[in-house]
Amino acid sequence: MRYYVNINAFRDGDGSEQRPFRHINDAAKIALPGDEVLVAPGIYREAVNPVHAGTEGNRIVYRSAEPLGAVITGAEILTGWTHYGGHVWRAAVCNSIFGAYNPYTTMVCGDWYFAPTVRHTGAVFLNDSMMYETVTLEECLQGEPDPYAWDSEASSYKWYSEQKDGETVFYANFRGKDPNNEKVEILVRRNCFMPEKEGIGYITVSGFNVNKAATTWAPPAAYQDGMIGPHWSKGWIIENPDGSDIVFDRDYFGSHRSLNTLPGPFAEPQDEVTVW
Repeated sequence: MRYYVNINAFRDGDGSEQRPFRHINDAAKIALPGDEVLVAPGIYREAVNPVHAGTEGNRIVYRSAEPLGAVITGAEILTGWTHYGGHVWRAAVCNSIFGAYNPYTTMVCGDWYFAPTVRHTGAVFLNDSMMYETVTLEECLQGEPDPYAWDSEASSYKWYSEQKDGETVFYANFRGKDPNNEKVEILVRRNCFMPEKEGIGYITVSGFNVNKAATTWAPPAAYQDGMIGPHWSKGWIIENPDGSDIVFDRDYFGSHRSLNTLPGPFAEPQDEVTVW
């Protein structure tokens, strides 16, 4: 069976071509072995949690109808900025938006991590460019470039957050830009496409742009989540992907037993990469 998804549909439907779902996760709840989920171009701000596994002979296929046209992102637009001082603006969100995982109270730390524990798993983006987190509000106000940054000019775009009265409060140095006239996003979700349960095998994810997830630090002995990952399931194929904008590039793929990556930015066109 084929299910259709279109975020631009007028209203939620039943997954038929005439009345598509508006969210990929609605299809992920019911897709069974042999089914295909065809996703129309658009931005899908959700975490896809496949419930059912495919089989070796009957995979469940999630396919972008237009290569890289369907975007799955773990970020949300942040609006309502007010001027704080200098080039810095302020905005706040209720912590209920994060559910059980708040990237702005979760620190980057753990075994095999040797840097100071001063950064969060969350991030702020200005027009799809990740800004630099500061340890203090004063550092954010100053907006000094990081002398060790690959892009010195980009490193002067700073952000800082604090917790207050059940909200995460953001301060961001936009270097003279008005954030209310720009696209500003914050990381909200830990994963973009990953089953909560183990053993959801034989899934194909084809042609999606997957970006912006608040993944955790993942040493070898810890739970290995990722922006997209099979969560200790076998037989996954991720083909022709495009992925970016996570705190750690190594956490694009989460834990896996058997994962094939077919041609795309993460494999040479002539190669099939199998990771055990």
